[in-house]
Amino acid sequence: MTEFVTFAEKRMTRTKLILSAALFFLTGGQSFSQEGRPVYHGSNYVTIRPGETAGQILEKAAGVTPSANQLEWQRIGFAGFIHFGINTFTGKEWGDGKDDPRLFNPSKLDAGQWVRVMSDAGMKLVIITARHHDGFCLWPSKYTDYTVAASPWKQGKGDVVGAVAAACREYGLKFGVYLSPWDRHEPSYGEGDKYDRYFLDQLRELLTGYGEVSEVWFDGACGEGANGKKQEYNWKSYYAMIRELQPKAVIAIMGPDVRWVGTETGYGRETEWSVIPDRIRDPDSAAMSEREFPADEGFIPGDLTAADLGSPNRLTDARSLIWYPAETDVSIRPGWFFHPEENNKVKTPEKLVEIYFHSVGMNSGLLMNVPPDRHGLIHKKDIRSLTAMKKILDRIFRNNLLDGAASSYRNGIVEYTLPEPVTFNVAMVCEDIKVGQRIAQFHLEAWDGSTWNRIAGGTTVGNKRLLRFSEVNASKIRFVVDSTRGEPAILDIGLYRDGRD
Repeated sequence: MTEFVTFAEKRMTRTKLILSAALFFLTGGQSFSQEGRPVYHGSNYVTIRPGETAGQILEKAAGVTPSANQLEWQRIGFAGFIHFGINTFTGKEWGDGKDDPRLFNPSKLDAGQWVRVMSDAGMKLVIITARHHDGFCLWPSKYTDYTVAASPWKQGKGDVVGAVAAACREYGLKFGVYLSPWDRHEPSYGEGDKYDRYFLDQLRELLTGYGEVSEVWFDGACGEGANGKKQEYNWKSYYAMIRELQPKAVIAIMGPDVRWVGTETGYGRETEWSVIPDRIRDPDSAAMSEREFPADEGFIPGDLTAADLGSPNRLTDARSLIWYPAETDVSIRPGWFFHPEENNKVKTPEKLVEIYFHSVGMNSGLLMNVPPDRHGLIHKKDIRSLTAMKKILDRIFRNNLLDGAASSYRNGIVEYTLPEPVTFNVAMVCEDIKVGQRIAQFHLEAWDGSTWNRIAGGTTVGNKRLLRFSEVNASKIRFVVDSTRGEPAILDIGLYRDGRD
């Protein structure tokens, strides 16, 4: 039987109310299929037992869900990166750890301006490069003399990390830190436990001195240090300290909570599954752990750059599955640090919007780098481009044209009927990832008065999927699930018009 309901509630609950009874059933915090079989809802990690069939593995994959930290992070969607340091004043991208700290001397540094610009652009979190590969610390660490305390800035009394943390609190943004494991200045780098103690001491300073930290960002760079040696990082000890001191923080890139999408272009995959196989060394022991973050114990850090990470073919021989969502990073300029010769190469607002659609709109978080200049300010050209980008996005998503529509569900199809035809060229679909990611393929159709015509489609949905297509005018629209690995749980569907005026 088909039910028709017109909803006055907010659009983020409208579609979910329709689909909750028809598409998924929740009992005591666990999901069940329509046949009553449990689908393992409630954990971001699950083991695969020998002999389990491909169908059983897919059913388990459908029930893997984000941790509370991961869910909060995915709801952020759009974050800002700030690359700033000694490289800003030398013109380098990767410093060698030998530059004089007295070179660091921004004359007008204003962290409030940085965070305000990012907040105005729609970003919800800001990550500062507390220490890049050169080893120069943007806070007065007591474990090295290669810090802002050795610079003329504020007579050695300044703290860039503290200024950014305070600005985030002022503007209501979440705060994160980047700490490079590779340190080209520190003499103990490459000496095993000795360097790990040094690294943990500095990590502790960042985790205890600046309030709540929402994301800790580790890259995988591992080159030679000042002594010509490479370091084997003790990731497990790093994770343990973060969990102890900042239990609400996600550990990104070389950590078990958030992975790198695989490029620095800002473009995600067409098919982006958040459930990934075999990132645990010993899945059986990890599964038996009583730790709050069981996957930490045996997590295998490393880049995941393959085009296919989570399809059924990749899951067939898996021993474990983990919820491991993607983050897409990109700089607003060609470089990550500020270089004045790139002032005419700032990405246009239209390019930034395109990147947004191909990252946030493809089940990924977007981390956009906006580097301050040598004065310690974000350049006016960067601000101009970010402001125009936000204006375009606000214009597109101002009105959901499905508001007020009558809606029905039957046989994997959600149908909307509007009082009169509307013109649209953008669509949004969001799964309720609290109960998993399940849709493998979908499409949209519009009724032309005599037949249904396909107007757009895609593969995975996840946290958010955005589509752009030629303008359509219709009063009846259908969302059709073509393929799914479990009962789909849709949080929201929206149609919008980008008038490009």
